[in-house]
Amino acid sequence: MPRTVLAALAATLLVSAGGACAATPHYAPSAAAAGTYYVSPGGDDSADGSSPGKAWRSLARADQVKLRPGDKLLLQGGARFPGTVTVGADEAGEAGRPVVIGSYGTGRARIDSADSPGVSVHNTAGVDIRDLTLRGRGAAAGKDAGVNLYSDRRSDGRREHVSVSGVDVSGFRVGIAVGATEDDNGFKDVSVRRTHLHDNRDAGLLTYGADFDPARRAYAHENVDIEDVEAYENHGDPAAVDRHTGDGIILGGVRGATLRNSSAHDNGGRSATHATAGPVGLWAYDSTRVLIEHSSSYRNHTRSTVDGSGFGFDSNVSDSKIQYNVSYENDGSGYYVFSRNRDGTHTGNTIRYNISTDDARKLPLHGALTVYGKRIQDLAVYQNTVVMSHSPGGRGPAVLLRDGNSGVSIRNNILVTEGDPLVSADAALSTDQVVLQGNVYHTTKGEWAVKWGDRTYSDLAAWRAGTGQERVGGKATGAVADPCFAGGALPGLRTPEDAGLVVPGCPRDGLDLHALFGTDAGGVDYFGRDAGDPPAVGAVEP
Repeated sequence: MPRTVLAALAATLLVSAGGACAATPHYAPSAAAAGTYYVSPGGDDSADGSSPGKAWRSLARADQVKLRPGDKLLLQGGARFPGTVTVGADEAGEAGRPVVIGSYGTGRARIDSADSPGVSVHNTAGVDIRDLTLRGRGAAAGKDAGVNLYSDRRSDGRREHVSVSGVDVSGFRVGIAVGATEDDNGFKDVSVRRTHLHDNRDAGLLTYGADFDPARRAYAHENVDIEDVEAYENHGDPAAVDRHTGDGIILGGVRGATLRNSSAHDNGGRSATHATAGPVGLWAYDSTRVLIEHSSSYRNHTRSTVDGSGFGFDSNVSDSKIQYNVSYENDGSGYYVFSRNRDGTHTGNTIRYNISTDDARKLPLHGALTVYGKRIQDLAVYQNTVVMSHSPGGRGPAVLLRDGNSGVSIRNNILVTEGDPLVSADAALSTDQVVLQGNVYHTTKGEWAVKWGDRTYSDLAAWRAGTGQERVGGKATGAVADPCFAGGALPGLRTPEDAGLVVPGCPRDGLDLHALFGTDAGGVDYFGRDAGDPPAVGAVEP
């Protein structure tokens, strides 16, 4: 699962972003010109563009106008336009009076871009992009982002307010990219809503900044809000062995981000077989205060021997949460936490009230819920439901743990396998490194097993006695019990709406996480119902 920041991708996007606007001579309209400009295939580039009846014909003509705060550039709905819309450093710029780029009339206008972004925003902000279809020349050939927000102006702060809504993007290297060259010169208050990102090559959506400096812990972008975004069939690059491709949504270089009510599915199917890192559905890296919630990630793939996961917190993520999500039928883990560094920048994260069923279909040895890497600190994993039926790829645990971490707690989870180990730890981890307490363990057939370093325990009592796990204050915790799921012993989800199949018919009270450990138990379960005090074990109240 180790990965590098998308250096090759970033370099390509930076070059194209910086050049998309610079070569176009913008000039200011006369004082009498209107603030709304229209473009139609039936228009005339010698007209003034001030009304649908006086529309311009081409994006090249529209691109000659300097867009001032509050101006609108509207393309005829249902029509196609070759080229790119660019907004440069001397345009827009006011968060309270954004430039609007969108459609008029019936339906969405479509921009067909051959060798450039569909919409490029360079070294400015105060821009709303809405109700457009953007098509690149094909994911295999694309080198740009469909919507490319990029800042390389140094040391003058973040540019504020860009919104993207009602947009459909395909055929590019990345659907939407938000990038910057410095820690503090990116974008602030970026929102992406009601958008479909599909059939792009490397990713549906990507934010990125400069290489992370653990000493400074600075971030290029601030306040990114993603809602109702679907990233699907972004298949990857079979020739890209040096990086991961085929991702859904990636949040990198961000301080403060929310990703909710979104989905990533059926991505990564053509990623490189020999890549050293693979794609993931929804994940973050080099970021802090990220919230991923009420989203789904399923049938994501990897063609290599790594990744293919549903959700993840990768290197240098802190003070962030993954909660109230559902994951199923991914090639890799449903949920993972990974750090490549020992610098203490992966700390204070939470994974709670999530569901995983039938994950790790190709790579079962990675487990359905995976915690590994170097010096992951203060990670809380609680109130989740993990169901791991036997994978076509072989045997694999519900939970995989590796050495080198500290302060990892795994509490009040339901863990179910079909005869495979419930927990697998590569080393005999101490309770200072990881502690499991108050969990319910169930094996539907075969022997109950926990692998702990070189030993395999065949019952809970022996594991408890041999390791100190499943104890609180000297008292035994945890249980071996059938949750009696509504969907049967091994409920398999086929749609996110099938989450009701993991409602337990035989509930067990969980530990009082707040009273015992000062942990915020969340208050509500996966479905938003009162979680009880204390809550029942697992993501869903009975």
